[in-house]
Amino acid sequence: MKIVIQCAGSKDPRAGHLCARDGRSVAFVANPSACTPNAAALYARSDDPSDVPSLTWRERLIREAHPNLVPAWRLYSRPAYSGLVRKFGDKDVFILSAGWGLIRADFPTPQYDITFTSSAEPGIKRGKRDTYADFCQLTADAHEPIVFFGGKDYLPLFCALTAKTPGERIAFYNSQTPPVAPGCRLIRYPTAARTNWHYSCVEDFLAGRLSLEESKL
Repeated sequence: MKIVIQCAGSKDPRAGHLCARDGRSVAFVANPSACTPNAAALYARSDDPSDVPSLTWRERLIREAHPNLVPAWRLYSRPAYSGLVRKFGDKDVFILSAGWGLIRADFPTPQYDITFTSSAEPGIKRGKRDTYADFCQLTADAHEPIVFFGGKDYLPLFCALTAKTPGERIAFYNSQTPPVAPGCRLIRYPTAARTNWHYSCVEDFLAGRLSLEESKL
């Protein structure tokens, strides 16, 4: 089984940044021009040209060693991420990141502030039509079921990045009306929570209180 969970805005402040050649921390955001200038930080999009000729920041991230970075699951402060890794291992848990795409839990990941949440500030809100060279670190020959925990704003990216995988795709949701998720089997998670409900869903899943055997809705 492969597990995918959406990223979180709450991150461990001790986690590292990608650094520019001039020593500044790179603050990855969705719209740098909408952010308040900061002399100690360089605002950039993941796919902007970096300060190394012919390389984007994304390419620098994967081509160079960055010993100050932590595995993706440790970047997020919510216990759901560590709980999933303890149960399934960091090779079978993936983070759906608005900044980087579908990344494996052990992938060294820098601090960033990018989200699909519709109510977010303009500087950090990624639009549905924005162009990103998203990673997809889930191999296309993964035949195991792929279970997604996340909100409706992240579901389109999950569907797009996993469209070619042969394994069954299962997504939990909490709304009265099932979301649009082509090719996915949907399971409703009834809860009064309207934000961050997927963390409770993960908790119940890890405790064995949720079944993946419900029929397609």
